[in-house]
Amino acid sequence: MTETALLTATELSCHYGTQHVVDSISFHVNQGEVLGFLGPNGAGKSTTMQMLTGNLAPHHGEITVNGYDLFSQPLQAKQHIGYLPEQPPLYKSLTVAEFLRFCARLNQIPTKQQSAAVAEVIERCGLSDLSQRLIANLSKGYEQRVGIAQAIIHKPEVVILDEPTSGLDPIQIRQIRQLIRDIADQHSVILSTHILPEVQTLCDRVQIMHHGKLLFTGAVSALTEQDSLEDAFMNIIQFDDDQLEETG
Repeated sequence: MTETALLTATELSCHYGTQHVVDSISFHVNQGEVLGFLGPNGAGKSTTMQMLTGNLAPHHGEITVNGYDLFSQPLQAKQHIGYLPEQPPLYKSLTVAEFLRFCARLNQIPTKQQSAAVAEVIERCGLSDLSQRLIANLSKGYEQRVGIAQAIIHKPEVVILDEPTSGLDPIQIRQIRQLIRDIADQHSVILSTHILPEVQTLCDRVQIMHHGKLLFTGAVSALTEQDSLEDAFMNIIQFDDDQLEETG
């Protein structure tokens, strides 16, 4: 990991009426780093991921990706982003190989390089035996693998994964976590999750999010040195709730 920031978000905010879903948050992810967004459901994590990928415009704030402004230079910035939303964007009537060839064209990979790009992500994501199977006939775990494959097929600098193990069984969770570790060797990763062990096993740094605010940013070890991650997480969340009650 280096100290080169590949993605920087400054004072991001998103609100619906008087409800601030994301409340003026700032952060960055460095080259070769796995940054975890940890928080309970409804904390604002998915909204933040949508803003980072340009799928949702913030009401305030700036995002730069590898030096490109996401809003004034969206085409250039998005070339450096791979995204797996919580619900993988799959065309289930296609085979795995057909879908990934479509993704290669969508990401403007040169025609002569598309076959090699598809073959590479099929191998990396453990899909070699299933490349000709319809996506509709895959298990949830393998659907997630296809979703990750489409996110990395164009070799983006930053890969954003929103709840990548949601709804999986324990064996599938272990397999997807191992795949994420492998991806982190070549890409910076932003990982959104509400699962504590996921942060502990995968992330270099963690940001705890609650009520649209970042309550903690730092190395995972900064939490685990003093207490268990679960106790530290609950203490931080409880502290924020107490503050809201006092000021409400």
